[in-house]
Amino acid sequence: MRAANALRPRLLLAGWATLLLAACSTVPAPPPGPAPDVVRADIERRIPASIGDRAGWAADIQAALAAQRIEPNPENICAVLAVIEQESGYRADPVVPNLPRVARQEIDRRASALHVPGLLVDAGLKIKAPDGRSYGDKLAGVRSERDLSRLYEEIIERVPLGQRLFAGKNPVQTGGAMQVSIPFAEARAAGYPYPVQGSIRDEVFSRRGGVYFGSMHLLGYATPYTRKVHRFADYNAGWYASRNAAFQNAVATATGTTLALDGDLLAPGAPLDKPGQTERAVRQLAGALGMDERGIRRALEQADQLGFSDSPLHARVFALAEAKAGKPLPRAVIPGIRLDSPKITRELTTEWFANRVDGRYRQCLQR
Repeated sequence: MRAANALRPRLLLAGWATLLLAACSTVPAPPPGPAPDVVRADIERRIPASIGDRAGWAADIQAALAAQRIEPNPENICAVLAVIEQESGYRADPVVPNLPRVARQEIDRRASALHVPGLLVDAGLKIKAPDGRSYGDKLAGVRSERDLSRLYEEIIERVPLGQRLFAGKNPVQTGGAMQVSIPFAEARAAGYPYPVQGSIRDEVFSRRGGVYFGSMHLLGYATPYTRKVHRFADYNAGWYASRNAAFQNAVATATGTTLALDGDLLAPGAPLDKPGQTERAVRQLAGALGMDERGIRRALEQADQLGFSDSPLHARVFALAEAKAGKPLPRAVIPGIRLDSPKITRELTTEWFANRVDGRYRQCLQR
């Protein structure tokens, strides 16, 4: 009897375990997402009919979203397509007008900054490359950023002046169909689903790599936004720039100061006793915020994360600003940034970029 009684708790536990397993088995599994071929068909249908190899573009976009577990809904698909259309017109490695002239001007600018005589630059570009052409001739023949990137890599490696002018760093920092940042791609190469034949830099200039890393930069982070236009602004200005520009607007309202709404809450590398413009303005509210300088600095250091939106600093600044303004203030503002690049020949801004992409996005949703 004693042995039978000893077994009874084990039998009861086993019974409960069986019931729990049975109960768990009745919970419906989450519905599967659409099949890859269905997603590819939807993407292809939304690509303008004039584009060549729509099936190939659709396959690369579907693979990029699937590899990153990004939901392939119409909003996300159209966001990617809108950026591709704006940045490259569906060209994996787009031709850049007047690129040889732009590249030579950049070389001359760097030489001037380093006080390198022009005659020395000319002599360096007369050095013969392994294919027998001079580097000056090769520079005159570049048509795309991939061409220029590869040439810069060769100049840095083989021309003594190249190391001095470029400090071992390739000046081409964006590329591909979505003009994604190459340092961004290199920092997030883990999980890249394709074999890398050369380097991640090379992959960015391929269609599959440009789409993969571009999709990640556009959609690979959670935001507090309710409108895609702010994500498009972030694509141009950096993650959370629209959220941070809205915070700067609230700080300006609360303090009565004028701030550049650029989304940069901290001056890079600024010591605690020499804060940047926005941090200095926030410190004016230190008493009302109940925070000291170090606490404010630590809070602002989280500005590149989603959690900053729920931080005490964010909440208290908005409370002060809205009490002063007498009305709610926006939680997302397109940063006021003028775009600056050797490739840009007219005055453009982040707002212009975000609104252009947003217009393409809306057209895509209607297709």
